[in-house]
Amino acid sequence: MDYQTIKKYFPDLSEAQMSMYEQLAPLYEDWNSKINLISRKDMDNFYEHHVLHSLAIAKYFDILPGMKVMDIGTGGGFPGIPLAIMYPQTTFLLVDSIGKKIKVVQDVAEKLGLQNVTAIQERAENIKEKFDIIVSRAVTQLPDFVKWCNNKLRITNDIEAGGILYLKGGDIEEELRNVPKNWKRKCTPITKWFAEPYFVEKYVIHLY
Repeated sequence: MDYQTIKKYFPDLSEAQMSMYEQLAPLYEDWNSKINLISRKDMDNFYEHHVLHSLAIAKYFDILPGMKVMDIGTGGGFPGIPLAIMYPQTTFLLVDSIGKKIKVVQDVAEKLGLQNVTAIQERAENIKEKFDIIVSRAVTQLPDFVKWCNNKLRITNDIEAGGILYLKGGDIEEELRNVPKNWKRKCTPITKWFAEPYFVEKYVIHLY
């Protein structure tokens, strides 16, 4: 799969956005040669396993201009960077506790000219701001992740207002059962939008 597949699923993207998606692979290839950021197998399937996977969130939820989004445990910038390209009118804070990963994210955002991305080395629980949406990609068990997000969302219990959008695969029933009862939950299979076999048993989990 190459970057053009993104256009198949998101036909309204501008030339500027498609150019940014095209630039992602060489930027990450270059960084991957310096630090072990993405496995070789995943790098060979970069657009499917990282970019398109991140953009499942955009299929599920239309992030509105002016919203504030935090990506917790962003690693090399996923799902935050692909979403920031998709939503240029939305501000994104990408957070990770590992400095070298944040250095990559900062460099990628700078080279793409992404004005709506800030990347910082920090633990999520130390962030004091509030956000409309918190996104992440399987950084920990859901009940633990929810604790990290305590008091960091502007509004909960309203599906339209945002909440937590979490990418996770496999058997997630037990994790969902252990999320505190005050959270509403919705779990949508990514195969609803993307046909590739890689996305079987992968989900967008919405807690709000």
